[in-house]
Parts: sequence; structure tokens; C-alpha cells
Amino acid sequence: MADYKLMKGNEVIAEAAIRCGCDGYFGYPITPQSEVMETLMLKKPWEDTGMVVLQAESEVAAINMVYGGAGCGKKVMTSSSSPGISLKQEGITYIAGAELPCLIVNVVRGGPGLGTIQPAQSDYFQAVKGGGHGDYHLIVLAPASVQEMNDFVGLGFDLAFKYRNPVMILSDGVIGQMMEKVKLSEVKPRWTDEEIQKISGSWATTGKKADRDYNIITSLELDSAKQEEFNHKLIAKYNTIKENEVRYEMIDCEDAEYIIVAYGSSSRISQKAITICREKGIKVGLLRPITLFPYPTKIIRELATRVKGFLAVEMSAGQMVEDVRLAVNGKVPVEHYGRLGGMIPTPNEVVSALEEKIIKVK
Repeated sequence: MADYKLMKGNEVIAEAAIRCGCDGYFGYPITPQSEVMETLMLKKPWEDTGMVVLQAESEVAAINMVYGGAGCGKKVMTSSSSPGISLKQEGITYIAGAELPCLIVNVVRGGPGLGTIQPAQSDYFQAVKGGGHGDYHLIVLAPASVQEMNDFVGLGFDLAFKYRNPVMILSDGVIGQMMEKVKLSEVKPRWTDEEIQKISGSWATTGKKADRDYNIITSLELDSAKQEEFNHKLIAKYNTIKENEVRYEMIDCEDAEYIIVAYGSSSRISQKAITICREKGIKVGLLRPITLFPYPTKIIRELATRVKGFLAVEMSAGQMVEDVRLAVNGKVPVEHYGRLGGMIPTPNEVVSALEEKIIKVK
């Protein structure tokens, strides 16, 4: 146990950022994720690694600072909660359109509007369908534990640079605020200018070299034919991501007659629910999507050939359930159970919903 620490999810995001060699964090405080920036300010990484930590004057300013840092080939990130992420959407779509890597953390709260500071999962559409304008996708990782909050920072940066694409960690107020034991990542030094030149010299604004043309960072293209060609290039990249980067966890699905599909904190509640179901003699399994984009469509489609029904459990009015239905394609029933406005479902509520909506137990 000596290698483990008891930490809050938001604090772990900050610690993991420092340890993975992040160059810059640009943010603005909003609950329930404010501890990310507060922890960074307390740790003062600029004294040890030179990492920039800056509270911008607004969310709009913060995401455009990320845009600038990403254009230089730096590991840069921001974090916020639902209304703040909405304000960042224009900058996010610029970054996606310029094909730049960065990490964005959304610790979701209830909405719409200012809503509540309590946890929710109602930003699913915004995250996976493209909350800004244009044809683009983020790679979206959904942690279900404080340990995964740590692990997904490094993974997020790796995927961002591999595909030159923004990556979002879509968490919620439960995971952000809870405390659990966590094994922190090994410390990696920040990249040197020479390493950045080697990794991203073909696209980053690292200075004009005699042996190459200028690197120009932009998402603007006034020639419609060229814009269409570029969009097809993005589609090809997203298809490659779909082919290679799908991540999910299956629990007790081998003999399951019914499947609960849930991510993040809802998956933890659902894991207890399947234990209760098994004790009652009902064979239920859990499919937990870890990547929300790319979505584990193929495995859900496969499960649909051998189970009797699916229940999507979300802290929303029903968003991810649409992707479950698309994957199942009418083969078996798919229903939704959710709590709204910051209310958290209980395992017994999930069991009752499964019995009433899918199994039809009277």
C-alpha cells in the first residue's frame, strides 16, 4: 500500500498532468472541478518543471490559450464543468479543424443552463456528437474511478498526439469529488525543444527551418473543394480511430441474458445492481464503454445476437441509449433508466427498472 495515496479525483487530474510532462494548463474555476486548478496552484509546478498554470479571464480565453500552445507542439490542457465547456466549444472546433492535440477535462454537472453543481451525465451528446460546429469528433474517455482519472491523463495525451486530435476526459461530479486510493503515474520530464521538433516538427510552429516550408496553423479554408477534401481526410482519421481505439469492460456477460450498458459513475452503481440480480437468479451482465468515441458498437451488436434485452443506465434523460439502440438495430428491446438534475440512482432502482422495463416482472 505504500505506493498508493488517498486522493480526490480532481486532485489526481492535476497530479497526473504534472507527472506526464504537461507543458501548460489554462483554465477558469467552476464547480465541481475547481480543485483541478486549485491543486495545480498549490503544487506550483512552474518552480520544478516550468509548467505554465494560468487562470484565464474566461473560458473562451482559456481554450484559445490551449489552441496557441497546441499549435507549438506543446502538451497543453484545460478543465471545466458543463457550462464552461459550452463556452469553449468554438475554440474546441477550431482545434479539431486545425488538427492539433490537446486534453480537455469535463467534470459534468446537471443542466441545462447553469443547472446544479451536483453530478450528471447529460453532456454525452455534447462530447461525442460534436458540441461545436462542423463535422468533427473528439476522442472521449470515460473514467469510472479515481485511478482512471490518473491513467487517462497520460493516455489522453498519447492519443491526442497519435491522431493530432483533441481528447476529452468526460467525468462527472461523483468521480471528481470522491476520494479513493490511487497509484500515481511515473514522472516523465517535459519534452525538450529538440524532442518537440522531432515529434511534431512537420506541423507545429517550431520556427522556420531552412530545409522545409512554413508551418501554418489554421482551420480556415475558403475553397469549398479543398474544404471537402479536408473533411474527407478527417473522416478517414475518425474511421481509423474507430478501428483501433475502442475500449470497454465486460462484467459477467458470458452467460448473461440481459445487459446493462453504463459508463462512469453509473457503471459502478450498475455493477452492484448486477450482483443483486445474480443473487435473485437473474443473469445480468454489464458492458461499460470506456471510450464513448469511438463507441463499442461492434461488441454491443454481437451481444444483441444472444441476449434478451438491454438497459442503458445514465444520469440523464437518455442520451447514450441512442447509440445502444443504433448498435442493437432492433434485434432486442433497449430501454433507458436515468435520474436527472444531479440525482444519483441506487442499485435497487436499477434492478427495479430492469425488471419492469426489460424482463417485465410484475
